[in-house]
Amino acid sequence: MSAMPAAPGAGDAFAARLLEWFDVHGRHDLPWQHPRTPYRVWLSEIMLQQTRVSVVVPFFERFVAALPDVGALAAAPLDDVLGLWSGLGYYARARNLHAAARACVERHGGDLPRDFDALLSLPGIGRSTAGAILAQAWGERFPILDGNVRRVLARYHVVEGWTGRTAVERELWRLAASHLPAERLADYTQAQMDLGATICSRHAPACGACPLAGDCSAFRQGRTAELPTPRPGRPLPSRRALLLVLRDADGRVLLQRRPPTGVWAQLWSLPQAEDDDEARRWFARHVRGEFARGERLDAIAHAFSHYRLDMHPLRWRKVAAAPAVGDNGDLRWASRDALAALGIPAPVRTLLHAQFDHDQEDPT
Repeated sequence: MSAMPAAPGAGDAFAARLLEWFDVHGRHDLPWQHPRTPYRVWLSEIMLQQTRVSVVVPFFERFVAALPDVGALAAAPLDDVLGLWSGLGYYARARNLHAAARACVERHGGDLPRDFDALLSLPGIGRSTAGAILAQAWGERFPILDGNVRRVLARYHVVEGWTGRTAVERELWRLAASHLPAERLADYTQAQMDLGATICSRHAPACGACPLAGDCSAFRQGRTAELPTPRPGRPLPSRRALLLVLRDADGRVLLQRRPPTGVWAQLWSLPQAEDDDEARRWFARHVRGEFARGERLDAIAHAFSHYRLDMHPLRWRKVAAAPAVGDNGDLRWASRDALAALGIPAPVRTLLHAQFDHDQEDPT
């Protein structure tokens, strides 16, 4: 897919009022704005997908301190990247970020390309992210359409229908391009996101403080609560899994790397089984001990975008690994101190820290 930048023009009152509001009320002290480099803009855009600014800021600062540019990111082992990302969730973003950095080194001399189609060809970069990079890093006239902008435009113009539908999304892209100003594209792009995040929020929008309220069709019609149209509802299916919490005589926990595809791909997690029979077979191959001595811990529920996972931990203390485990690169013993550097799913990390905390309270 190719997308041309919007034709030059003076923009409209929508953009002018939004920029006036941004100058006074917008966010001007975000770490990726100082300095605003293509790499920092790109990293922030990926981190901000489905994640709030307040959550992203400390992760961003830690990430750029360790990997300050495209070359450093490309050269880093994936385990290091996942470790820096651990806690942000949606780990495919980190894997795509790493793959895209390597592609930039191979194809673009170690820099992000200043070209829409070239950006779009990189893993993890879609149309809106490409536009955001071009607008914020280079001041190019490209629209964006993240969740905040979809909400603002759907309300301002009363766009009916779920915004994920192709026809509705096409109309929102047209509207987004129609409002682009002739200049200050970086500020305008940030202003749209700020307005959606702080004023035109999903629930209880602060319409009295909105610079666009005077011409907002949803506000005039009293329809802000029903727009944008929610995604058609569907119940999340449930799945069940056993998590094997295996501790050795030194208190370390046995971790297993997840497969290269699927949920939590390539992260370090606990060995997992669908039922007791599968868990027993895994235990017999990898551990010296008695399976029947496993203690059942409190269940943990975790919701993904497409299903709910009910995790049931089983814990063994003072077990030893079978001889072959030491030769398996997908299994490793880890102390509490080692967890911080590893990419571990958030609910599993919480469970592990609870186990180590319990050790301190009850050393027996």
